[in-house]
Amino acid sequence: MGKVYVGLNAEFSRSSDKPFEWAVEKAAEMGYQFFEPMVHFGRELMCLAGYFHTVSLFDDPYQMKELCDRAGLTISGLQSHGPLGRPDVHGEYIKLAVRVAGEIGVPVINTDEGIKAKWTTEEEDHVLIKYTLQEAAFIAERRGVKIGLEPHAQYSRTPDGLDRIYNLVDSPAIGINLDTGNAYLCGHDVYAWLDRVADRLVHLHAKDISTSHSDAERGKVTGTPVGCACGEGVLDWARIIGTVQDKCPRDIVFSVECGTPEQAQKSLEHLAPLAGL
Repeated sequence: MGKVYVGLNAEFSRSSDKPFEWAVEKAAEMGYQFFEPMVHFGRELMCLAGYFHTVSLFDDPYQMKELCDRAGLTISGLQSHGPLGRPDVHGEYIKLAVRVAGEIGVPVINTDEGIKAKWTTEEEDHVLIKYTLQEAAFIAERRGVKIGLEPHAQYSRTPDGLDRIYNLVDSPAIGINLDTGNAYLCGHDVYAWLDRVADRLVHLHAKDISTSHSDAERGKVTGTPVGCACGEGVLDWARIIGTVQDKCPRDIVFSVECGTPEQAQKSLEHLAPLAGL
């Protein structure tokens, strides 16, 4: 049986126009113990200017780790999203993300199939996804890093579609990062989907959806960047936590994906008691 821990995805700081260092300090001040940075490939002007929270994979990864260490935060995973179906875009990026995770002891990197190229067929896309994922899995297996596949785009928006991607590559490095908010907005039963993937779960994006957001977009989109504060939306977090504790064979970090520091604080206050923390 797995234990549930509560962490925070750096996305909470995007609306604040602040750098990574600020996001780390804020998360620690709130009382979080786990943190999920977002990493990017190459250089990004807004980050260099201190207005955005992502971290370049070209930087020394120990800079990121030492900032989190000093704040008392353990990195639960690296948010490394990109289009698996486009090896020219995501191939070297995801492999470098895995190497960075392995170097500094991060157990999971999270990704999805991303938005497809306009000119490829579905079958061609799955061949390309397999290629990108297999290349990353070779590197991840050697380093003990898990690749968490998330429901987020055109093929992973259904349980069968996510499983098809998962089954493309036979590797112990491949797992599932269930995003509860994306699963809900796709129009599915989140609790049934969680039951289905519990034995393969390696990470979880704890994203709640407000009633107004649900009314406006459920069944019309494949996902959303962030949700509302956990406990203020439509999802039953006691049920979700109970399922993971009962059915998941490993410990899982619930990485909160919300839009503001205030929502992050409320999410921790709601989830921590339910998880027995």
